[in-house]
Amino acid sequence: MNALELKIPPPWQVIITATAMYGVSKTLPMLQFSVTGSKWLGMGFGLTGLSVAAMGVTQFKKAQTTVNPQTPENATHLVTSGIYQYTRNPMYVGLFLILLGWALYLSHILALVLLAVFISYMTRFQILPEERVMTQKFGDKYRAYLARVRRWV
Repeated sequence: MNALELKIPPPWQVIITATAMYGVSKTLPMLQFSVTGSKWLGMGFGLTGLSVAAMGVTQFKKAQTTVNPQTPENATHLVTSGIYQYTRNPMYVGLFLILLGWALYLSHILALVLLAVFISYMTRFQILPEERVMTQKFGDKYRAYLARVRRWV
């Protein structure tokens, strides 16, 4: 299973998950739910997700460190301020919120279930490997950050 670590870029994981959500919503329409305003709520979560992810990218760019999730070893700075004081992974939280918005827009139970699959995959094959690299690279400073700030929210 380690062969999957850091292999599929998170934007592709979002595309795969969003496509699967759409697929289940069309093939199993009996599992759709009806909540007034779910499409608007979904769009709100999606826009919030875009904003959160953009804040994370912007802070990495300001620090002149890599935003490439497949090469965490190229990180030159440990970013712990701004949005990074609330979550260690704002870009991934943003992607999750985009998918949550899509699931609400589709109003489908299995689309919501696929969110758990996305979080599990991201944690195991993206975040944990990144954390190992960052611990090796930044040592005690990163360990203190791990203890202080949550992985997701």
